[in-house]
Amino acid sequence: MRRWLGPILFGLIVAAAAAWAAILYIPYGLMNVAMERLGQGGTNSMSHGNLATPERQPVVRPSPDLAYSSCPYDLSKGPVAIDVTPVPGRYSSLSLFDAATDVIFVRNDVEAGGKPYRIIVAREGQAVPAGVETVRTNHDRGIALIRLLLKDPSEISALDTVRHQSSCRTVINPK
Repeated sequence: MRRWLGPILFGLIVAAAAAWAAILYIPYGLMNVAMERLGQGGTNSMSHGNLATPERQPVVRPSPDLAYSSCPYDLSKGPVAIDVTPVPGRYSSLSLFDAATDVIFVRNDVEAGGKPYRIIVAREGQAVPAGVETVRTNHDRGIALIRLLLKDPSEISALDTVRHQSSCRTVINPK
């Protein structure tokens, strides 16, 4: 029995190290895949996707009654401004995810009073415009995701004008 103790301990150490590495690195890999799939408009630019269908599912299990707009952001060149224009009479929400897939900010149309709003996403130490709500993060990269609830999938084209008013861009000269 004693001669098995060394290999068993070695196996447990290897298993623990592998589990630790997986827990540490898998979220970043998943976020990279999501940013690639959702970033049709490029980094720091909002893209307004079509409705999900069985043939087109950019992320796992998208809701067929939600219209998604997404902005993969990169703060390495400065803070990013996200402007959201809610569609009157429709539930919508903005969620910010960091590179580790953690949710760092959420606001819905009710909390916003149905009015347009701006959020600045920035790293610690990055200058931001005065008086603008700022969300600080420990990661340069992440995804901003706007969800818009539809009563019927056919109404998406009628709501696209307002939907396309939401935007995402790098803040230039934030002072």
